[in-house]
Parts: sequence; C-alpha cells; structure tokens
Amino acid sequence: MKKRNTIGMDMGDRKHNLCVLDAEGEILSRTTIANTSQGIRKYFKKLEPCLVAVEAGTHSGWVSRIIEELNHEVLVGNPRKLRMIWASNEKDDDRDAEMLARVARFDPHLLYPIQHRGQDAHSDLAVIKARDMLVKARSSLIAHTRGSVKAMGKRISSCSAEAFHNRLLEEMPAELAPALEPVMKSIEDLTRRIRHYDKLIDKLSKEKYPETEGLRAVGGAGPITTLAFVLTLEESSRFEKSRSVGCFLGLTPKRDQSGQTDKQLGITKAGDAYLRRLLVGCAQYILGPFGPDCDLRRFGLKLAERGGKNAKRRAVVAVARKLAVLMHHLWKSGDAYDPFYQQNREQKKAA
Repeated sequence: MKKRNTIGMDMGDRKHNLCVLDAEGEILSRTTIANTSQGIRKYFKKLEPCLVAVEAGTHSGWVSRIIEELNHEVLVGNPRKLRMIWASNEKDDDRDAEMLARVARFDPHLLYPIQHRGQDAHSDLAVIKARDMLVKARSSLIAHTRGSVKAMGKRISSCSAEAFHNRLLEEMPAELAPALEPVMKSIEDLTRRIRHYDKLIDKLSKEKYPETEGLRAVGGAGPITTLAFVLTLEESSRFEKSRSVGCFLGLTPKRDQSGQTDKQLGITKAGDAYLRRLLVGCAQYILGPFGPDCDLRRFGLKLAERGGKNAKRRAVVAVARKLAVLMHHLWKSGDAYDPFYQQNREQKKAA
C-alpha cells in the first residue's frame, strides 16, 4: 500500500500557507494558495490522496468540504488544544503549517479533531443566529432610548420589547421627538423582522426537524433552543452516551489535579458558545419564579440552597448541563418527556 503525504495548512483570510511532508517526515514543498474555491480546487485536484490538517476557524468549514470532495482526508484541529502552535516563541505562518503537518503525521488524536456541521444545518442555524443579532440590536436601541428619556427626568413605563415602540410613541417627551422618532421606527422594524424569523424557525422545526417537537415538552426549552440543539449536534448518534453532551458544550468543570491537590475550577466553556448561552437561559427560567415544577427545578433549587457566594450560579450551570443531557436522551431514545421521572423511579424502588 502506497504511503500518503501529509499536508499542514495554516489558514488565513486572504491566503493559506501549506507545508507538505512525505511518508518519512521530510519536507517536500512549501507554498501558498489563494483563499478561494478556485484556488483550493486547482491545488488539491492535482494531488494524490493526502492527509490534510487545518485549524478550526472562519473558513475551515467550507474549505474542508471542498478538499474532502477531491478525495483527501481532512482533520480539523481544535485550536484550544494546540498550545504548541499558538504559544510558540517562534510563531509564523510557515512554521504553523509545518507543525500541523507533523502533529497529524505523528498522531492525529493530538489535534483533537472536530467535526463541522453539514451545509444544510449550517444554513438553517444561520437563521437562528441572524435573529439573535436583531434581538441584540433591538435591546441596544431600547436601552439607549430609556437612557435618553431618563436624562430628561422622565421614564418610559415598563413593557415588553415587542410593545416598546408603541409605548414610546405614547410617552416620548416632545423635546426628544426629533432624536428618538427614527430610533422608534427602527425598533418597530426590528420587531417586525424578528417576528418573521420566529415564523421561519417554527416552519423549519415542523417541516425539516420534527424531532424538536418532543424536545419542546421540556419546560423552559422553546423552539429556538430545541432547533439550535438539534442543528448544533446534527446527529443524535454522534454521542454514544448522553452524558458526553455536557462536556461537548463546555458545561463541565475544568480539571487541574496533581498529587493531593485537586482544584475547584469553572466550566471549560468549550464547544458552541451560542447553544451554551441558550441552555443557561433555559436553566435560569426553570429556576426562576415562573419555572415549572419538575425534577430539573427541584434538583437546581436543592443545589442553590447549599448557600455560598456562587451557589445559585453553580445551580444554573448544573441545570443547564442536565437539560442538555436530558434533551439528547429524549432525542436519541424517542421517549416522551416525564417531568417527574426521577421521583417516580424512586417511588417504584421504595414500593
């Protein structure tokens, strides 16, 4: 069997630096290619099947898909794990490409390779994230408006973000009308566009991702969180054990153990930051005054009762982690959600 070459590819916004190693680890060539689909296809099309190592980044998704189409194997390394590259005292693009190639040739597991989601899932998730950007923009404009009115010694009455433009129209000080009317119209327009995204997300969930319907039964997990969960994980079979999902989403504590010392650290914050934020928001709702009574809520409240400065914060993270595990279990098994599953199981054991 012919041994294949290994290519390290340090990705940039305009061009990529490549280092090609032969089967014995000798450098065959160094080159740069343009960061375009044409430039990538032109270079890799003429090569025999190779092992290509890149770092995860803005362009790694679409670039890796093109290279794989040309019969090469691509490993997308986790930058958080490649300290030997980003913390080097002699860091440059050529050396980074060479280090990626040598690590991939020696042991691909050292790259901690990640798996990019498919193009369809990426496009559908972009809908959710676009909505999130509009919500942030609307919140910023509402905060600006309230601050401007307060500076005049007045206040806009409390109301929902969806109704704010109507409330502002009724209560806006006349002297601020020239400054705030355009802002009010922008808020109204953003609200209308956010509603459009809400309808689109609901349509996507029903038509393309019906598995989200079962996940919505979990109190606190709405259509946005359930769809983002399915699109981020993409396949329920990706994880053999549901408990692994908490680690994948960065909701498990870091570990720094040596000898008799085992420090208590914060969560890793690895994985998808947006989905982690959604799950934490769901956990805050579950533990809040309007959260439904269920095993998750009781578990979180029991942790929060232990007291201490960070008890509530840790309870929220723990509930978010359990929520992720529960949602994956329901998705993979197809079971119906039982809000008191733990309680019912303990009662059966005691009977």
